Amino acid sequence: MQLYGAICSFVKRNLVILLSMGMNMDMRKKIYTKQIQVTREHLDQNNHVNNVQFVSWVEQAAAEHWEILRHKTDYVNDYWVLFDHHIQYKKQVYLGEILTVKTYPLPPDGIKQPRKVEFYRNDELVVDSRTLWVLFDKDKHKIKRIAPDWLGR
Repeated sequence: MQLYGAICSFVKRNLVILLSMGMNMDMRKKIYTKQIQVTREHLDQNNHVNNVQFVSWVEQAAAEHWEILRHKTDYVNDYWVLFDHHIQYKKQVYLGEILTVKTYPLPPDGIKQPRKVEFYRNDELVVDSRTLWVLFDKDKHKIKRIAPDWLGR
């Protein structure tokens, strides 16, 4: 019964977070999740995950998610370029720990596509990232405006 209560609490907490960010049901279907186990090569001289490693994981998660989504869009041949990123380190992460990574696009802002990438350890948010991406036309190598509803298609 305790496990059931913990699961319900986790689901409610995450649903409230998504709803508070203005995400509709279609967008919530676009969440990509993966797990990472921390190994020695992820550590810095202080024996916790190097901050640069998190930035790399942010880019990797976004790229993996795009590979899943691209074929369901009108932009299958186009590519994203990182325009801006903000990352907040809330807790240190150490060797052997397992992180759950969640990433999802937020509603577009003009030519910029915001994306959240969150890192959890045992359901506790340890790193929070918000990035802005710009879509480029593969053939013209120019910025391509995305439709405001491209995520709901």
